[in-house]
Amino acid sequence: MKVREANRNLLLLGSFTLLSVAAAGVVALLDPAPAPANAAPQATANQASAHRQAPVRIVGTPFVPNTNPRQR
Repeated sequence: MKVREANRNLLLLGSFTLLSVAAAGVVALLDPAPAPANAAPQATANQASAHRQAPVRIVGTPFVPNTNPRQR
């Protein structure tokens, strides 16, 4: 059975799609289930608590987006 030249691109696209879906399915089956989320979030070691954070000083004018390009 020969595939006509007009249908070769469609056959290539379909076969690539099927192989991609099969590969994604295999990866999804082999991937371990995510751990359940805890009800009470705990602070991790790399996060500083809110009372220890220093206030931030902003220098310069605040950003205002230019919604009217003709006006500067």
